[in-house]
Amino acid sequence: MSKISSEERLAKNRARNQVKMTKKNLRTMSRNGKAHKARSTVRIVRYGAVGFARNVWLSVASTVVMTITILIMITTLVASAIFSSTADTFLREKVDITIFLKPRTSASVMKEMTTALMEDKNVRQVVATTSEEVFEKYLEENQDNKMLMKTLSEEEMKNLAISAMQASLRIKVYNLEDTSGIERIVSENPLFVDNLDPNYPPNYDTNRKEIETINNVAGVINRIGWILSAIFIAISILVIFNTIQMAIFSRREEIYMMRLVGADKTFIRGPFIVESQISGIIAGLLASTAAYFGYKAIAPGLVDCGVDVSKISNIVESEKLVLVYLCSCLVGMLIGALSAQLAIKKYLTKKKK
Repeated sequence: MSKISSEERLAKNRARNQVKMTKKNLRTMSRNGKAHKARSTVRIVRYGAVGFARNVWLSVASTVVMTITILIMITTLVASAIFSSTADTFLREKVDITIFLKPRTSASVMKEMTTALMEDKNVRQVVATTSEEVFEKYLEENQDNKMLMKTLSEEEMKNLAISAMQASLRIKVYNLEDTSGIERIVSENPLFVDNLDPNYPPNYDTNRKEIETINNVAGVINRIGWILSAIFIAISILVIFNTIQMAIFSRREEIYMMRLVGADKTFIRGPFIVESQISGIIAGLLASTAAYFGYKAIAPGLVDCGVDVSKISNIVESEKLVLVYLCSCLVGMLIGALSAQLAIKKYLTKKKK
């Protein structure tokens, strides 16, 4: 029995030692595998950089086309943001609803009307103008006409002029598309019903054509910008595709030898993808820099024309500008990687057949 027990113990010890050795070998293989992957990645990046420098003129061509593509995309986004902001500012600051009142409507009555209108959450501001204020403004605009000033200085003529001038309420709203609350107040409130000028109904469609024009122009610019972006993305892919194809052709013997010694497709494909992504990174940096200085050059002129550039200025003048550079580089890398992937895939598929 003792002999059998001794053999069992030896078998168990051998089994434990074998398990330990197996685990040790697996850990060693894992470390070696990770080290091999790291070395392969470094080699791929190095070969890609060498390939970029080796085909410098082709790389420059693909970089230039990609730079134009990214620049058009940035310009489209900036133009869209500027037009959207400008339209919003125009709607909020320039567009209003005008309620025409009978001449000589008293200031106290107009104050009550203003209070009633401000109860509507869509109303942002109400500007009341009495007949007397309209008369004073009329005098200021015609102060060079001495004959008219002399005539209106007489009390009787002054009263007649004031009696002919309308009082008004100018209402600024948050949402011009929803004026139902204001219309209900104007049509149902007795103060408005009694004091509205019957010859001039409320104007709920002020500057509607201007609003439609701004929206239409913004839409056209967006469509044109994205169409141009799509065209240049296609051109970029074709240029980089041909660049990679030419690079593959010039290095076909080198690739053939790599395949003979057992290099996998990832190792063969990697340098070409890295090469195209280098072009993408450079293109992203160039496009972002060109867009930055271009915007800084034209922004003052846009402001002088009444264009709202505050949204873009907030990005340009803050740390968010770094995100613009990063996104541009990322777009360039994606375009480059896609182009290289298509080119090398076609080559490897053709060779396999």
